[in-house]
This record gives sequence, structure tokens and C-alpha cells, in this order.
Amino acid sequence: MHKHDVNFTGRSLARLLGASAVAALLGGMATPPAQADDLVIGLGSNMTTLDPTNAQVVGTDVSLMAHLYSSLVRRQASGELVGDLATSWEAIDDHTWKFTLREDVVFPNGKKLDAEVVKWNIERMRDPATKSRNRAWFAAVERVEVVSPTEVRVITSQAYPALPAQLTMLFFLEPGWVAEHNAATETMGTGAFELVEYDPGQSILLTARKGYYGKAPAFDRLRYRIVPEAAARVAGVETGELDLALDIPLEDIETLDGRDGIKAGWVQSARTMSVRINTTVEPLASNIELRKALNYAIDKESIVNNLLEGKGTVSACQVISSDYFGHNPDLKPYPYDPEKAREIIAASGIGNQPIELQVPTGRYFMASEIGQIVAGQLEEVGLKVVLREYDFATWVKPYAAGQMGPLALMGQSWPTLDASGLLTLYTSGNVSGYFKNPNFDEAVKAASATVDPQKRQEAFRQATQLFCDAAPVIFLFHQPLTYATSADVNWAPRGDDWVLVDDFSAKK
Repeated sequence: MHKHDVNFTGRSLARLLGASAVAALLGGMATPPAQADDLVIGLGSNMTTLDPTNAQVVGTDVSLMAHLYSSLVRRQASGELVGDLATSWEAIDDHTWKFTLREDVVFPNGKKLDAEVVKWNIERMRDPATKSRNRAWFAAVERVEVVSPTEVRVITSQAYPALPAQLTMLFFLEPGWVAEHNAATETMGTGAFELVEYDPGQSILLTARKGYYGKAPAFDRLRYRIVPEAAARVAGVETGELDLALDIPLEDIETLDGRDGIKAGWVQSARTMSVRINTTVEPLASNIELRKALNYAIDKESIVNNLLEGKGTVSACQVISSDYFGHNPDLKPYPYDPEKAREIIAASGIGNQPIELQVPTGRYFMASEIGQIVAGQLEEVGLKVVLREYDFATWVKPYAAGQMGPLALMGQSWPTLDASGLLTLYTSGNVSGYFKNPNFDEAVKAASATVDPQKRQEAFRQATQLFCDAAPVIFLFHQPLTYATSADVNWAPRGDDWVLVDDFSAKK
């Protein structure tokens, strides 16, 4: 493999194989094209959980939860935060947020969703016994006070300016129902849809829920189809099997766009691609210079210009893009310097020691191709790389449990668009942080301890500089979001990973 072998070509699978073969690739079901009141979304990876307290992947699990359950706040495609259960919210002081709730929200079992239910859900999330993967998101919450059935106050141990945005990812269960059911395999919420079919790894069918308190969705049924192969997703849009497919190969965008009413394109996303380095185990734990060498070894400009056809931005030594509050404009990318990388690696003596690069597939744009390029360029500077691909749903479980391998390709974004979200993922208290640096921890904590924008920005500057210097990842690029929609729907593309029915409308 050579570092400049990054040009790829492709052709539409539908034109090569025909509709019957496409149907087989779309799960073996020769289903007819979606009807006008159906919305069919093709996903590259499977859902990993039905439990909203453990849902972390915005493009799959969290977006599904947003249709089945209610949250206090939602983020629109424009980026604006709007109320869902909450009719209004305000910071009373640096440590207290007040939320006023709707009065008309009732669970399907007849129980009201009021301030007591909000309190119970937040406390359940924070309870270590629940073993929620999302507990760290609300670590700053000290207690929840019920003022009235329609008013709840969240008191934090420190300032939490991003709390309303973070609450877009907290969904509300009915306490009595939870006591008698398994939320990981069953659902009952107050969202616009209800679950009627779940075939893991194949498809999920939701239908519009009668009695929903909000605006009725534009579609009666929402179906997710799990389509790991990009070519099959393209074919699904062409044949009308899919209304939306994401992560469309770049070479197919121009071919698809405008043909038979199909819309294909791309937007800059808030997702950053990097190679996570497990700095908790040797040989990469104590050798910062070796981690820097991995960054020198990768020709990021070549990847963006050739593989991505210029539709991306090289990461400036940080895992947050300029879309985020807290982005550090002073940082510059690690230069491409294979000679320097080769010298450091040779001096380290690990050249003959196999090192695994894990590549989860079906979730990240062109993951296989990126993984091959990274592996090849690391080998060119003297490493012996073992490249292994994993289905994303299989890979994410050991990753979330702190059992990731030495290197893993990964894409990350955070729906709050506040640096505290992503940076907290790397702090010492996070089991999947794979990075321990007390000074970094303190800087991230300081950025969240005040609502003063200037003080927060300065703390983020310190945190991102420390992170850059310690090189706990191989910084790659901020990726484009590519998509294609069928002739039957309009969609407002958004780069924050949310995929919501609210952003679609049927074409007349």
C-alpha cells in the first residue's frame, strides 16, 4: 500500500445488478417502494440499544429515542433549541436552572408526565446502580427540586451552561412501567411514534402515536432499514426503497443529483475523524513522542484532497471543529513528516511489535478506505499494523467498557456543539476516555464551572493545547456528511448527526 493510493471510483449498484438483486442486499426483502405516508431511512449500522439511558450514538440510537420518547428540549436543523416538554427555561443563577413544563403530556398507560417524573428520570440517570453509560453527562447535577407539577429546578454543583442543550439527549420513562418492564428490549414513551416491529440488524418500524401532544408528524410510518453497504444504500434510493441514505460515496453524488427527482449532496458536519490511541496501556501510555510520531506519519492533506475530493477540513490538532464553542483558533495541524516519524519509531524499538488498528464499519464515512490508508502510512514509517474491521454494533460495546485495542478509527460529534461535551469524553473519570491527564481534567472542569464566556473560552484554550501536546489521538479531519434523498421527500440536511422526521416533508 502506498500513501498516495487514495483515489477511488465506483458505479451505482442498481445499474449493475438490477432491482431484484438490490432488494436482496437491502435485507433480503423484495419490498415495494415506500408509500406517500411512509418514510424509510437507510442506516449504515445497527441500533445498539433501545434503552434511552444508554443511547449515545446520535445518528442511530438517540435519533430513534427522540421519536419514541419526549425530552425537555430539542435542537432544530437550524441549530436553535426549542421546547418539547419544556415550555420555557432559564438560569436563575450560576447553579440553578428552572424548567416550566407542559400540562397535557400523558403516557400510554394513563400516567402523567409531570415534574415528579422528570425528577425521577434525572435521578435514575445519576444513580450508579442504574449503570447508565450516560451518567457522566449529568455528573454536575447535585439535586432536582419539584416546585409544582409543571415546574422543576435542576441544581448543579458548578455552573452548567450547556445543560439545556445536553438535555436534548435525556428521554423520559414512566417509573411504574420501568418497574415491570425491561427498557432495553421494550419501549413505552410519549413521543410522536411508537415501536411496532424490531428486527435487530434488519429493520425497525414505528407508527405515528395517537394522542400525541405535539404537531402530528408528516408521515404515518417511519421505517429504519439497516444497510451496511454504501452501494446498496445508493441503489435503495434509486429504486425508491429508501427515502434517505447517508454516507453516500462521493463519486455517486454527481451522478445521482437531479436524476429522476433524486437530491444528492453534502454538508460540512460537526463530526471529527481521528484514530483513538489507548494511552492507558503500553507502548503508547508513557511515550508521548511516539504518539506524536503517529501524527507525523499520516498525510492528512492527501486524504482530504484525494479521498474526500476536498470535501473536508484537516483537524487543527483538536477533536472539535470551528462549529463548537471552545474551538481553539491558535492550534495548527501536526505536519506530515514521515522521516521524523520513522526516526522516533525506530528509536522506540516497537517496529517489530504488531499493533492492532480497529476499524468499525457501517457507521463512519468511508471507514474501510480511511483505515487502509492510515494502516499503510503507519507501516511506511516502520510499524507492523494489524488491520481488523468490526461491525460497529459489535465494536462499540467493548469500547464503551474500556476494552478498546491500542488504535481504533473513530468519528465523534456532540449535539450541544459545546466543547465540554466531547472533551469530557477524554477525562480520567470516563471509562472510555483512554487518556489520563490531571491538568487536562482540571482545564475541562474549569470551562464548565462558569457561565462567563470569556473565562470558559480561556479554559478551553488550555484544555485543547494540553490535548494537542499530549497527542492521545491521531488527528485526521472534520468529515463531510453526504446524503441522497428520494424523489418523494424533501429533507433539511444537518451536520449534527440528528435524523428526525421533523426535518422531512413529502413532495406534493
